[in-house]
Amino acid sequence: MTAKQTALAPVAKIERAILRIRGHNVMLDQDLAAVYGVTTKRLNQQVKRNRNRFPEDFAFQLTAEEAQVLRLQIATSNKGRGGRRTRPFAFTEHGAVMLASVLNTPVAVQASIHVVRAFIRLRQILETHKELARRLEELEKKYDEKFRVVFEAIRQLMAPPAPKRAQIGFRAKKAE
Repeated sequence: MTAKQTALAPVAKIERAILRIRGHNVMLDQDLAAVYGVTTKRLNQQVKRNRNRFPEDFAFQLTAEEAQVLRLQIATSNKGRGGRRTRPFAFTEHGAVMLASVLNTPVAVQASIHVVRAFIRLRQILETHKELARRLEELEKKYDEKFRVVFEAIRQLMAPPAPKRAQIGFRAKKAE
């Protein structure tokens, strides 16, 4: 293994790999394999060999529809063009930690710490957002109509920004 392969992924990179599927914060098998320094094939083999360690609330395989939606969202290649031939597994925080124990490599053990920290940070961010929304609601009830505009502006600032899309298509030059 080269030094590049054994370097641990930063927590910020792991945070970006956490998705919300079926009401759970999860990471996909391919992302965890990269973090733990193993191939996706090896990771999934270990999960199948140790299936009793991965109940449904630790890990689950995506349905065909979920896999298709995910493929469209992250622009992975289709099955016939070199893409995955199996549906991905999704691992909750507990499943990601359990993976480290079944993979049992030094990189996997250290990486599991980073993965847990990423899940904890995400949980803290979500909790902070809920607390801010609750406090804003309390303040809004306390003050009269004059402050409604202020509260609405604060709500808009708290909302996640809409993704910016580049315009596509042909534009003709205007005649001068």
